This record gives sequence, C-alpha cells and structure tokens, in this order.
Amino acid sequence: MPSFFVFMIDRKKVEHIVEVFLETSDNYLVALDIKPDNTILVEIDNDKAVSIDDCVALSSFIESKLDRDEEDYSLEVSSSGLGQAFKMQRQYRKNIGNELEVLACSGIKYRGILKVVEEKTFVLTIQKQIKPEGAKRKVTFEEDLTFLYDEVKYAKYSF
Repeated sequence: MPSFFVFMIDRKKVEHIVEVFLETSDNYLVALDIKPDNTILVEIDNDKAVSIDDCVALSSFIESKLDRDEEDYSLEVSSSGLGQAFKMQRQYRKNIGNELEVLACSGIKYRGILKVVEEKTFVLTIQKQIKPEGAKRKVTFEEDLTFLYDEVKYAKYSF
C-alpha cells in the first residue's frame, strides 16, 4: 500500500522570508502560523494602517521565495483587524488614547481609554457611576485600572 507524507513547511524559513521583506517596511509581523495541512497564515500590522497592497506585496514576495514543486502550501496574508485581540505590546502602544475592550482572566469585561503602556503592565481609565451617600443621583468618576498582560484573556480596540 503506497504511503505519502506531507512535510511541514519550515516555520523559521518562512519567518525569515517575512522579516527580510518587512525590514524595508513600516509593517511588522504580529503572528505567523503554519497549520498541519501547510496553510501558512501571516498577520501583519502597522502603527498607522496596513493596506491591501501591503498584504499583496508580502504574499507575492513569500511565494517568490518558496518552491511549490517542493512544498505544497496555501498562503494567507492579512492585517490585524479592528476587532481582533492584541497579540503584541506594540499594538497596545499604537492604541494609547483609544477606547479598548478588555476581558480580564477573572471574567470581568472592562471598557475604557488606554492611558499607559509599560513593559509588564498597561493602564485603562474606566468610568464608574456611584451614588454618594445622601445624594439623589449617581456621580460619574474615572478610575485607572492597572493590568498585567497575563491577567487578561484579551484586549482589543473598541469601536
């Protein structure tokens, strides 16, 4: 009975190809995944915006460096979408001043303005409504919450 093997594409090889291309670009690599069926998924971002032309150019460059006769694969190059969770600290930095949705590992969801991004933490300014003792109406005030990156399930741009 004949048997054939699907050889996995070398991740380091693809990563090197992507990084060579991105050296001369304002874009940066966010995620690279190679599925067992040799589907290559490349996600890029930019401190401003990623254009469709950026994705097409990177896709063409990768294809020019891989030999389909030697490596059977499919390729998807995309930009980080607005609703996708941040994967890198750089994505947090680019969103300082923007409204984020943060889901803490505790299961509590917060919505607020990203105020500070540091090496191990970030600060989200949320609005709370509290009814002071003796008052008839609730008063809105701001509170800064500091999160360790590993204390959140996700953080993403809130639109």
